Amino acid sequence: MMKYNLQQEFYKLYNKEADNAYFSPGRVNLIGEHIDYNGGLVMPCAITFGTYLLVSPNEDGVFRFSSLNFEDKYEVPLQQHYEKDGNGWFNFPVGVIEHFLKDGHELSGLDMLYYGDIPISSGLSSSASIEVATAFALNDLFNAGYSKLDLVKLSKSVENNFIGVNSGIMDQFAVTFGEKNKALMLNCDTLDYQAVDSNLGEYVLAIINTNKPRQLAESKYNERVQECQEALTALQQELKINHLCDIDAATFEKHQHLITNPVVLKRAKHVVEENDRVKLAAAALAGNNLDEFGRLMYASHNSLCHLYEVSGAELDAVVEYSKTNPNVAGARMTGAGFGGCAIALVKGNAFDAYSEAVTEYYTNKIGYAPSVYSSLIGNGVGLLSVAVN
Repeated sequence: MMKYNLQQEFYKLYNKEADNAYFSPGRVNLIGEHIDYNGGLVMPCAITFGTYLLVSPNEDGVFRFSSLNFEDKYEVPLQQHYEKDGNGWFNFPVGVIEHFLKDGHELSGLDMLYYGDIPISSGLSSSASIEVATAFALNDLFNAGYSKLDLVKLSKSVENNFIGVNSGIMDQFAVTFGEKNKALMLNCDTLDYQAVDSNLGEYVLAIINTNKPRQLAESKYNERVQECQEALTALQQELKINHLCDIDAATFEKHQHLITNPVVLKRAKHVVEENDRVKLAAAALAGNNLDEFGRLMYASHNSLCHLYEVSGAELDAVVEYSKTNPNVAGARMTGAGFGGCAIALVKGNAFDAYSEAVTEYYTNKIGYAPSVYSSLIGNGVGLLSVAVN
C-alpha cells in the first residue's frame, strides 16, 4: 500500500494538481553480475517497487524538483547548459534535462515531484529508475521522438558522463523494457534480448536489503571495471576478442596464463564463468527447473564472494542462512555488491517464516536488522492515471 496520496502531496507543494504521472520500476538482476560492462549476458527483471513522478508545466521558465524521500528541494532556471551540483539526488533528473537540451530539444518549465518506494542505496537501481522516469516523462511531454532504446542509452549516458559512474547498460534497460513475469536475457554488447518466461510457481522473490548503504560512485566498482580491462588486454595478445564475455570457460582456461596478475586473473575467471551461468539459468527457468536455477544462484554468489570480492559479511550472512532453510531454492547477492541487497527464491507459503528467521540470524551476526520484501516481476516504465494514491 502506498504511503502517500501523491496528488495531495503535489498540491501541497505547488498549489495545483499534477497533469501527468509516470512510474518507473527498480530492478533486480536474477543472475549475471558484473557482466554488463564486459559485453556479456545478464538476466535482470523489473520489480514492483519503483519511482513515481508527477509533473505539471509552469509559466515561470524554471525546473522545480521535490522528492518525498529527500528533504532538499532544487530549482534551476531554464538555460542552455547544466552541470552536476554536489551529490544531491536532483542531479539525476537535471542530467536528463541537460541531455535533452544537448540533443537540440526545446523544453519549458516544469514542476516535478518524485517518490520512490525503492530503498535508497540498496542496489535496486533507484538511480536508473529516476533517470528513466524523467527521460520517459520529458519524451512524452515534449514529443521528443525518442524510442525506448534511445531512452535507455540516454539514461546510461547521464549516469556515465553527468553523474560520473562507469556503469553498464543493464539497469536502464531492465527498467525500460521489463515485462510482467519475464526475465530479460540481455546481451550487453549487441543489446539483443530475449524475454524468458519466469514462472516462479510456488516461489516468490524475496529481496533482502542488508541496510548497509553503498555509494556506488565511491565504491570499488570503477576499480573492478579497470581490472577487467587489464585482463582483456592480456588475453588480446592471443585472442581476437572485444570483451571478456566473447569466450567461454574452456577457452579461458587455455589462455589464462596470459594474465600474470593473480588478482586480475580471479576477476576475469568470475566474469567468464558467470556469463556461462546465465545461459544455463535461462534454460533452467524456461524448463521450470527452479532447483537447478537455485543451484546456479548459489554458485554465482560464491564466485562474487571469492573471485570478484564484491560481497561482504552482510550479504554472505543472508546467503549462509538461506542455505540452511529447506524452503529456499537459492540465494545470492544482487547488484554491484559492497552492501545493498541479496535475493532468494522462497516458497510463498513460507515467506513470513523465512523473513523472521533470516532477520533473527542476520541481526545476531551483524548487529542490526535487514529489511525483507516480497516482490513480483513487474512491467517497465509507463504512464499512470494521474489519480495516484
